[in-house]
Amino acid sequence: MERLPFRIGHGYDVHRLVENRKLILGGVEIPYEKGLLGHSDADVLLHAVSDALLGALALGDIGKHFPDTDPAYAGADSLKLLELVVEKVREQGYAVGNLDATVLCQKPKLAPYIDSMREKIAAACGVSAEQVSVKATTEEKLGFTGEGLGISAHCVCLLVKA
Repeated sequence: MERLPFRIGHGYDVHRLVENRKLILGGVEIPYEKGLLGHSDADVLLHAVSDALLGALALGDIGKHFPDTDPAYAGADSLKLLELVVEKVREQGYAVGNLDATVLCQKPKLAPYIDSMREKIAAACGVSAEQVSVKATTEEKLGFTGEGLGISAHCVCLLVKA
């Protein structure tokens, strides 16, 4: 069977905000009074990106590849996990065409950090920052993200046959 020239994936992740944790989004540490709770560094943006890439190739999700029951991934750097996911993409004969991600977060304001996030994601994926879009929005104080209880992220990706 011939490989399709393009594959599209979608990823989603959510984590609760808690005290005494660093807030890391897109591989960037953001000064804030709370951080995201999770087995790894809980970077919801990178988890959504990883899930989009894996999903595009029907390879499951990051929980399948890096289970939260495995102590080896306790406190793991999600940028390193993303690099491992990109290796899996390459092994399947594809490359990242582009990514478009949205972070849903009431506070803190993320605009000052977006370019750094794009650069870190692009480097992990082996592409230019022009191929990576990161946007942030609030939910107008509605729902768990709007109430400041957590942060979520969505990502869509296009993979191209290498």
